[in-house]
This record gives sequence, C-alpha cells and structure tokens, in this order.
Amino acid sequence: MSRRFEIPATPENMVWGYLDSQTPPVLEVASGDVVTLHSFPAGGKETLPETLPVPEDYRLALDTLPQGPGPHFITGPIYVKDAKPGDALQVDILDVKVRQDWGFVSILPLLGTLPDEFTDYETIHPVVDHAKNVCIMPWGTEIPLDPFFGIIATAPPPAWGRCGSPVPRAFGGNMDNKELRAGTTLYLPVFNEGALFFAGDGHGVQGDGEVCITALETGVTGTFRLTVRKDMALDWPFAESATHLMSIGLDEDLDDAAKQATREMVKHVCERTNLSRNQAYMLCSLAGNLRVTQMVDGNKGVHMLLRKSLL
Repeated sequence: MSRRFEIPATPENMVWGYLDSQTPPVLEVASGDVVTLHSFPAGGKETLPETLPVPEDYRLALDTLPQGPGPHFITGPIYVKDAKPGDALQVDILDVKVRQDWGFVSILPLLGTLPDEFTDYETIHPVVDHAKNVCIMPWGTEIPLDPFFGIIATAPPPAWGRCGSPVPRAFGGNMDNKELRAGTTLYLPVFNEGALFFAGDGHGVQGDGEVCITALETGVTGTFRLTVRKDMALDWPFAESATHLMSIGLDEDLDDAAKQATREMVKHVCERTNLSRNQAYMLCSLAGNLRVTQMVDGNKGVHMLLRKSLL
C-alpha cells in the first residue's frame, strides 16, 4: 500500500535557481508513494507587489535561500527507492492548486520572444479569485486558472554538474508545458540512484509559447505519485493523459525541437502498436498536432499531441 507524504514549504526543502545531482534528498519514498509539495513564483524581491500581502513562507525563502544561476524556486529532491540510472520515473500528476492570492507577469530586458520590440519594462500583479477560479488582469479581463508546475525534473547526470534552472533538457526541468496539468502522467529518464525528483516554478495559467517570458507566476501546491519503471527506456521526457499521447521536443532551434517531438512520437507509437515506422509517421501527419510549448527558455519547446483512440 502506498504511503502519503507532504514536504513543508520551508527553505531547507528547496533550492533556488538550479538542479544538481549532489543536492541532498529532502525525503525518501518507495515506488508508488504519493507526495504533496509546494512551490513559489520565480523571481526575486523585485517581483513582489507593493500593496498585496506576501505569504510569510515565500518571504522567508527569499530572505534565506542562496540563489543560483536561475530565478526558480524548486522543491526537492525526493529520493525514490530502487530507481537506478537507465530506469524511468513515472510521475502521475494527481492535483495542482494555486496557493497564493496573486501572481505576476513581466516584460524584462533581453528576454521573451520580441525583446527588441518591447523595451517599456513592467511587472503587473493580477489578483487571483479562488472562488471564481480566475485571475483578474489590471484592465479587468478574467482568465480562467489552469495551474501547473513549470519545472518537473529528475536530477541531471552527475557529469553535467550544476545546471541552471532556466533551460529544459533531457531530465525535464523548465519545460513550461501547460499540458502537464492534474490528470496527466509524465515519464522522465533517470540518471541517478533514487531518481532525485524535483518540482517547482508555479504557474497559474499560461498560453502556448509563453511569449513575453512569464506565465502567471504564482505559488502552487501539487500532489504526485512517483513510480519507478524498469520496463521503459527513455532518452527524453514523454507524457500522456487519459485521451492523448504527448511527445516533447527541446532544442535551441524551433525546427529541431519539432523534429524531436515528431521523432519521439513515432517511436512511442511503434512501441505501443504493431505499426511500422512509416505507418506511425503517416498517422502523426494526419492526426498529430504540433504545438509550440514555449519560446523563451534557451531550449525552445514543441510538443505533439496524438489522440490515443487512434492507436
């Protein structure tokens, strides 16, 4: 029978701005156990609102944690017993909820999709209406919340050393994929004993592309079931929902990210069916939908969605 754990939102349970296989685990669980953890918005004190209350645990993290090369607060790592390099970690995303009463959206120097065209830098603080499940923009528009963790990862290979949090890679990380919401299962390659699972970078809602550099950056609470998979060999993250398979491509070049997402979907379709590579490729052309995940994290993201009923 699986056990349930909760990791408090305290500085000793988090890192700020990096992923590193040498970070000591904050919790050890068995395969199949369920963990609830908390996340704060990315960024530092410059993102805080002047007139809205700042949660005390968030302020403590800002005052206490040393910042690495990135802006993201990340909880973990969690050591999963029996996970070995070469395995996969199945991450069932059971629940994600916004835990703050506001978030922020920024236009920042040299960042985003159109940095040369948007140089009137500013940060706004949409208010979260939990009862209506929306965020309210300063000009009155209400946007339904659709929360997710921007960063979900296993620890990088030890040879890579400390990796800054902004760039998503083979271990997952800052994928900023809004499809990784509650009800989705993500599969991640394992590069270290215990897998060393991290999650952070809370988002209240985001469009595909995340074009200005931020989503609604806010605090979220999430619950995950972590299961070691000895029967699954992965080179890259892959996901599925009740209705769709989702391949994930990550590359500095958007074309190459799209090629990777296509290549990975063909591979997984072939593994799950009796279709040949040619047949899987044609199926992807007729029914696979490529979407731009994000344009702004160094390695750009493209994901493909394919309806499982077609397999």
